[in-house]
Amino acid sequence: MNERIRAKSQAGEHKREGNAEVTAQEAPQKALQKATHEAAGVMAEGKVHPRKLEIVQAAIACFLERGFHQTGVRDIAERAGISLGNLYNHFKSKDALLAYIAELDGAELAAFGRALSEGEDPRAALAGFMAEYGAYACRPENALLGVELLAEALRNPSVGTVFERHRRGLVGALAGCLEAGADSGVFARCDDMRGVASLMLDALEGYGLRRLQEGTADAPSFEALCAVLMRGVRA
Repeated sequence: MNERIRAKSQAGEHKREGNAEVTAQEAPQKALQKATHEAAGVMAEGKVHPRKLEIVQAAIACFLERGFHQTGVRDIAERAGISLGNLYNHFKSKDALLAYIAELDGAELAAFGRALSEGEDPRAALAGFMAEYGAYACRPENALLGVELLAEALRNPSVGTVFERHRRGLVGALAGCLEAGADSGVFARCDDMRGVASLMLDALEGYGLRRLQEGTADAPSFEALCAVLMRGVRA
């Protein structure tokens, strides 16, 4: 699965995605529509039980609205319209459910990593990655869920292991693109390409969090950030 099942947050009065404005009142309906559409795609692949996907949708919606620790297993079951026993048939605990969501998140990050290795022009691959990953990081539901995952990863080793594994994979893919660019002479070579890659991801994700806090999309400032990052690695 290349896309994580997402749910919009109700936080804030207005959020912008591209040119579309999403109000706090509209967010739950848009979340359900999006989650249902993406769930259908996953079910078509025959990889995940439909009930399991319903639980994941419900959990993400609850986590984004209330936070991980403020959400109980009963809240998730009620949101999914199932009994507690049915939920426990699929997930042994709330931690297990969050770890599964982290795995879904990792599947989407892996798709970004694969895109970095495609093509013969590392500079074009990097530019495309920054545009796509930046847009991904700026989506309110991704920024909010990312914060919840990171916060729990710092406390919970089972979630932290999954989170760190996928993060290392994306850092490695980005570092590989930088290495390829250094080999072809378009990027500067340095002693710690992985460190540079990690900092670039931090910048893109940090920008997404700032946009979430301020509640607006700002294309010129994002383009400026990408230009600064590109100049920083250019040979």
